[in-house]
Amino acid sequence: MTSTALERSYADAERVTASWARSFYFASRFVPVAKRRAIFALYDYCRYADNLVDLRGDRPVAEVRHQLTLLGATVRALHAGAEAEHPRWLALGDTLRRHAVPLRPLLELLDGVATDLEPVEMRTFADLERYSYQVAGVVGLMLGPVLGAERRGFDAHGVRLGIAMQLTNVLRDVGEDLGEGRIYLPADELAAFGLDRAALERRVVTPAFRRFMAFQVRRARQHFAAGDAVVDLFPPDGSRMTVRLMQRTYAGILDAIERQDYDVFRFRAHVSSPRKLVILGRALWQDRLPWAAIPREQSA
Repeated sequence: MTSTALERSYADAERVTASWARSFYFASRFVPVAKRRAIFALYDYCRYADNLVDLRGDRPVAEVRHQLTLLGATVRALHAGAEAEHPRWLALGDTLRRHAVPLRPLLELLDGVATDLEPVEMRTFADLERYSYQVAGVVGLMLGPVLGAERRGFDAHGVRLGIAMQLTNVLRDVGEDLGEGRIYLPADELAAFGLDRAALERRVVTPAFRRFMAFQVRRARQHFAAGDAVVDLFPPDGSRMTVRLMQRTYAGILDAIERQDYDVFRFRAHVSSPRKLVILGRALWQDRLPWAAIPREQSA
């Protein structure tokens, strides 16, 4: 492995992050460079795994499952200290050598994304919570060691924050997921509000649907609140700031869903740039970081 090839791998991982996860990329600008590079390498891995499924096109399910198996073998080898056989994974291998990222969440992510290879219907919230853990909670377990989180209590709180973020994704993407044949909303809870798959497919925001979504938003906020404790487990070198920004930006999506009167069929809720700046200012004030710490490209 040459230093040039490694730097190219890290640069490629950063480009993937900037392209696919703008809020995550924005928040990451506040951590030291070494941590930031590792974050990009881990995100690139997660995005690659997710895209094997979401962008599979007409490829057979068996073929994609085989690719996920091969990716799992690659991660096992890198975690054990082997050199990357493909240039893409040089940054990930370097990150795993430098940071005590556990193997289990790296592999559990692959189980989670594989769920989407088949039509998705969640029977209960327990099913959704398990899925959310596999595709988002585990990301927190990957990032914790990189960002220097205190070990005591981190796993439980970090997972809750990741689950809160995935629940937010689910509520934001109801209409988009329907188009892919996926319904992540718990069937038993839909039924409790007088709703079912047919009602969702009509894509009409009825009073019953508003009540259902309001209930889901409240629960997502409860998960964010439970994850509050994780923020202070990170060091004040910008890592705490990054986690706080991600938490509050994602919670802002819930506010956007409410502002659009729960119409997640016609609109994709998002946090606008001006609102992100407000969130940033509040977070900076809370963490008492000097304004000079704002990266130049974000201060304009």
